[in-house]
Amino acid sequence: MKRILCIGNRWQPGDDAGPRVHDRLSAGLLPADVELIDGGLCGLDLARFFAGAERVVVVDSAAGFDPDRELIVLAPEQARQAAPHSYDHGAGLGYLLQALPCLLEDVLPEIYIVAVQGRPSAATIARAAEVARELADHGRSGTPALCALEGQR
Repeated sequence: MKRILCIGNRWQPGDDAGPRVHDRLSAGLLPADVELIDGGLCGLDLARFFAGAERVVVVDSAAGFDPDRELIVLAPEQARQAAPHSYDHGAGLGYLLQALPCLLEDVLPEIYIVAVQGRPSAATIARAAEVARELADHGRSGTPALCALEGQR
């Protein structure tokens, strides 16, 4: 199973990219083996969505990675490095990724993070949705939306 896990707070501008991408993807077609999940603000409870998955694409709002780009794809290591060293309400995705090896008995899935920075336009949300869908379906194997994203600066 492949999953797209959209996280964030739909009522907080700047933290609503995940829910907005979820809304866009739920209105269209996804491959049969891709499950779309609205993870909201569930924190460590999201670990269960990584269990037994082949690939998980996380869509979330982010800040501080590349100020020149609204949309980037992060490796789990990049998100882990940005995590705080202790857990509290604001620990976020980085802390979850740090904790996953301790929480799961399974082998970790292939993980990608589609990070949307700032207050994204509708066009950026549409691009994020397409990149998330392609990553979930194919991984990093040269999908058009991902290639276009990585080629732009």
